[in-house]
Amino acid sequence: MNPAFDPDLGRFRSYLLLLARLRLDRRLRGKLDPSDVVQQTLMEAHRDLAQFRGRDAEQQAAWLRQILARNLAGAARDFSRAKRDLRREHSLQAGLDDSASRLEQWLAQEQSSPSQKAQKQEHALLLAEALTELPEKQREAVVLRHFHGWSLEEIGRELECTTAAVTGLLFRGLKTLRQSLQDKGAS
Repeated sequence: MNPAFDPDLGRFRSYLLLLARLRLDRRLRGKLDPSDVVQQTLMEAHRDLAQFRGRDAEQQAAWLRQILARNLAGAARDFSRAKRDLRREHSLQAGLDDSASRLEQWLAQEQSSPSQKAQKQEHALLLAEALTELPEKQREAVVLRHFHGWSLEEIGRELECTTAAVTGLLFRGLKTLRQSLQDKGAS
């Protein structure tokens, strides 16, 4: 087994939680907590760890994203009582992969060596953890702006505040995020 592989899946919790929050249908937020879906994902991954054939943290993250996508699709299906639509599940997986890609792009330039890829994955995990530590409105503003590309006006409507308030949330959130990442040694 490759030394980059780590059977401790708990270190992916913040990363998966961020992705779940990014992809959970807003209409389900009152009915379903993203942390429940992440917990289910980690339990299933732990149960099936012997079947994992990857060699490094990047492959582990991709495997966990697949499980998370399946669980999010199942939760959405359970709440909507619609018949299973595989297109929804595939589009959810693509969305999670896209979110993960945006997260990684936000961190670093193109890196190609295995050690650089491992470092990039570790930075993604640190960023996800730092995001979970932000106050909810700051986290939402940062995620909507930098991961979804929403305008200040759109964020203001979503968070029910002015664009000036959104600007303040973003400023404080990014400042706190930078400091947290610096404290964690991810700068």
